[in-house]
Amino acid sequence: MTLDNKSDGAGPYQLGLDRNAANYQSLTPLTLLERAAAIYPKRTAVIHGDLRHTYAEFYARCRRLAGALAGQGIGLGDTVAVMAPNVPAMLEAHYGVPMT
Repeated sequence: MTLDNKSDGAGPYQLGLDRNAANYQSLTPLTLLERAAAIYPKRTAVIHGDLRHTYAEFYARCRRLAGALAGQGIGLGDTVAVMAPNVPAMLEAHYGVPMT
């Protein structure tokens, strides 16, 4: 039997290969960004015209926005509205707002 054999209904987790820290990490969009910034800090994450941000830069910008919002008293459970075109600032808001 191979792990990719779907015909018998036995997937890898039914073969005793349980999820553990070595082979599985649950990721949310926020933890995915944090992990990408840690693992690929110098790789390009955002391209908009001539603008380029690496994962480390993009993550830092999102954290900075989250800090600014928290400084204004905005936190978990608060509603934040953003009206912006499809530009990097909108993507930063998409990640930065839930970080507060």
